[in-house]
Amino acid sequence: MNNRHRVFVSYYHDEDQDYREQFEGWFSDIYDIYVSESVGMGEIEENLPPERIHQIIRERYLRKSTVTVVLVGGHTWQRKFVDWEIGSSIRDTEFYPRSGLLGILLPNYPGFSTNTYNPYTIPPRLHDNIECCFAKIYRWSNNPSTVQEQIHEAFERRNEDPPPINSRDTFRRNRSGERWYD
Repeated sequence: MNNRHRVFVSYYHDEDQDYREQFEGWFSDIYDIYVSESVGMGEIEENLPPERIHQIIRERYLRKSTVTVVLVGGHTWQRKFVDWEIGSSIRDTEFYPRSGLLGILLPNYPGFSTNTYNPYTIPPRLHDNIECCFAKIYRWSNNPSTVQEQIHEAFERRNEDPPPINSRDTFRRNRSGERWYD
């Protein structure tokens, strides 16, 4: 399979930066299975208003991407930027076409070793889209063929029925607690 896609990686910067660097290093740089459209550390001024940060992410990064990969660690579900990135990437507009979506459980995610996940400890918007079959969630893999296939399948699903679910209110701030509730 020689399907390279433009991938935006969404993750919790403080806890999962090493996994993001591994993911991009292996699959974008070494194995060349995707083109990275992700935000690098320090590329966006952290003190900007949230609306401006959201606009920059959408215009500079998500606009070019065709698939969004959410790296899911133990606290990823709490992060407002992860919520915004998922919501923006699955919105289909005239200037910003919808991206495919998939989640990857990181080795630091509780339940990783048992190959299970609690739906209330992954980002709520990702959960909604797994439930409606727009997105899928996988365990971390070092196998380039496996990851390439997962990315390509998300790309193929992006314009199929059912459409994504994007009806939740956008996080205005980071969340806390052990899990989210409906």
